[in-house]
Amino acid sequence: MTPRYLVPFRPKNVSHRFADLLVIGSGLAGLRAVREAHPNQTALLVTKDKLLESNSNYAQGGIAGVLGPEDDFQHHFNDTMAAGGNLCNPEIVDMVIRDGPRRIEELIAWGTRFDHDAGTLALGREGGHSHQRIVHAHGDATGREVMRAMIEHIRQSTQTEIWERAFTLDLLTHDGRCRGAVITQGGSQPTMVWAKQTILCTGGAGQVFRESTNPPVATGDGYALAYRAGAELRDMEFIQFHPTVLYIAGSSRSLITEAIRGEGAYLVDCNGDRFMPDYDPRAELAPRDIVSQSIIRQMAVTSHNCVYLDLAHLDREVVLRRFPGIAKTCEEFGLDLATDRIPVRPGAHYMVGGVSVDRSGHTSLPGLWAAGEVTSSGLHGANRLASNSLLEGLVFGALAGQGAARAAAEMPDVMTALPIESSPTRHRGQSLDLADVRASLKSVMGRLVGVQRDAAGLKEAVSSIDSLLAYVLPQQFDHEQGWETQNLLQAAWMMATSALAREESRGVHFRTDFPVANDLNWRRHLAVQIETAGGYPRPGQPLPEQSVQDPVGSY
Repeated sequence: MTPRYLVPFRPKNVSHRFADLLVIGSGLAGLRAVREAHPNQTALLVTKDKLLESNSNYAQGGIAGVLGPEDDFQHHFNDTMAAGGNLCNPEIVDMVIRDGPRRIEELIAWGTRFDHDAGTLALGREGGHSHQRIVHAHGDATGREVMRAMIEHIRQSTQTEIWERAFTLDLLTHDGRCRGAVITQGGSQPTMVWAKQTILCTGGAGQVFRESTNPPVATGDGYALAYRAGAELRDMEFIQFHPTVLYIAGSSRSLITEAIRGEGAYLVDCNGDRFMPDYDPRAELAPRDIVSQSIIRQMAVTSHNCVYLDLAHLDREVVLRRFPGIAKTCEEFGLDLATDRIPVRPGAHYMVGGVSVDRSGHTSLPGLWAAGEVTSSGLHGANRLASNSLLEGLVFGALAGQGAARAAAEMPDVMTALPIESSPTRHRGQSLDLADVRASLKSVMGRLVGVQRDAAGLKEAVSSIDSLLAYVLPQQFDHEQGWETQNLLQAAWMMATSALAREESRGVHFRTDFPVANDLNWRRHLAVQIETAGGYPRPGQPLPEQSVQDPVGSY
């Protein structure tokens, strides 16, 4: 049984904090959301690590936006819809794409220094895009530059209070509304933070897998605490695997940006054969789901544990100037990016599913808003188009911030603590080898809930996760490692049960036992909510027909 709150607390025994807006998470979506607080409102931004430590900071490729003379909104719309496996919400896609250029211009006005070419913004191209429309910074360090500028802007232009190294344990709910959150700083006694409106921007869950591009903080906290609070989540089976993750024994699994293939790099197998044209006419510039599946198939054909990026046919100076960060990473392992074949394989990269939000960023739980990777907004469908993630964070961060600020302004100024408490249990952090639990979970997810899946493997995965949950979830820990492990298990359970329920292949969800898309029965979302259907995934209504579909199709 899933506990409502991870730790015990009583209002009389803990400290209290009151705020108009509480923003949980300091990635681009969270920073953009808190920017919308009214001047007379108190805003609190909390992050469990340092302010810079988020998936946004590690984004290499850039931000997609219609900015070039040959491009237009219809092209970007079509590309997004085609990549999304016929599951995108066209109204959301249109809204985000049309708002994108304005949001990028805001970043420039607030001090972001994007790369330029001959005095104009340099625009790159990535997989699934029909035109050059990716703005980038320092070659392959877009996220770091955007976050630098946004953090400086927030600190200079708002009265936002920032709590670093503050772990959000759970959302506070009372009478069917979100009332704030229970937060601990440095493992101290929890603080009950009461907020008129709360915005969830906690990012992804890549640490569920051993092979992941995500930083250590991406432990699925937002999905788990939203689930425990009763909010609806959906599409949790859709986990995007980035096709090209550096694969060297002993190294961290460093992302190698899709922009490298956009500049003309080839994918070759261990025999030096370029294989992508055999799988898709778009070759290396096919959407990520197709490239990842093709790599897995080619690895099986060659019985080799990786494939290779080959840039030897490109201009050396251009390569090193365009991708200095990746070149430096490769150099650390004795590889020359411009001439050597770079070993790569897919790794968990982005959660396409998440907390259900409407076009304003409001969740199913009154008082709770969400933006960024933690959400399922309808933009990505079953597969995210490259560089649409930071775009979504910008647009929905602004929308959620605006909506929450308006809602808070309409509420009475007087705030009081409510009689919410969590009782101690007999399971008081029993001695568990949490590192072993995590290793077991990562192994199960990588083997059975990876790029390719089938019913037998998914049933085994669900059974294994159930066993881990049975003795880890009832524990009441007093440290971050324990809470993160509980959240990882809860997020993994939602992913695996949803993947088992969807008996078809669509986007990033590929079932070898159901290898084609089944629009008649499965062109619908799968929702997960703790108070409905025992918390198990349930199919929604079939979606209306769309006029734009993938012109090539998936497997």
